[in-house]
Amino acid sequence: MEWYQTVGYGGSVLIALSLMMKNIFKLRKVNLIGATTFAVYGFLVNAYPVLFLNSFIALVDIYYLAQMYKIKDAFSLIPVLNPNHSYLNKFLDYYSNDIQKFSPEFDRSKTTDGNCYFILRNLFPVGIFIYKVNKEAEAEILLDYAIPDYRDLKNAEYLYYAASEFLKEKGIKSLITKSSVDKHIKYLKKVGFVEDTENNGIFKKKL
Repeated sequence: MEWYQTVGYGGSVLIALSLMMKNIFKLRKVNLIGATTFAVYGFLVNAYPVLFLNSFIALVDIYYLAQMYKIKDAFSLIPVLNPNHSYLNKFLDYYSNDIQKFSPEFDRSKTTDGNCYFILRNLFPVGIFIYKVNKEAEAEILLDYAIPDYRDLKNAEYLYYAASEFLKEKGIKSLITKSSVDKHIKYLKKVGFVEDTENNGIFKKKL
């Protein structure tokens, strides 16, 4: 196989992968890389229809990515005062399989003892945050979940930085959570959690 064929196959694989992504932001980014790679392949083999089509696709991706970067999302937290609220239960039911995939430690029966908040993004419920106070100044996170289409860390940045004052006002100075899932652990470290050196799978964050 000639080296330029590898470029073509690589571009094809990236485009195919992008079409399988649920997150539109990641889809556009990967599709941009794939289309650019495939356009280079078209140039190398003098396949100008391939070059022009994928160059156009790359420009479209750049345009929409630029629009996404310009948009400033409006975030807010809405408390769920009733742990048996029908929408809360429907939300947890609908995303139950995905929640278990990333947070298998989550015990739904404990939500009655916790404080529950929906994370709204442009007034759309994109995530849920449930915690309970274990001891003075420390809260245990029972669930921090973002729906698939909105996993770009913006929810977490809002929750743990911009909106963390609501926790401090309640006297909470640190957060603790458990995880055994690699992807979730990677997420926790990105938002400032540190693994407890004495207890594997326990992560803490100071506010």
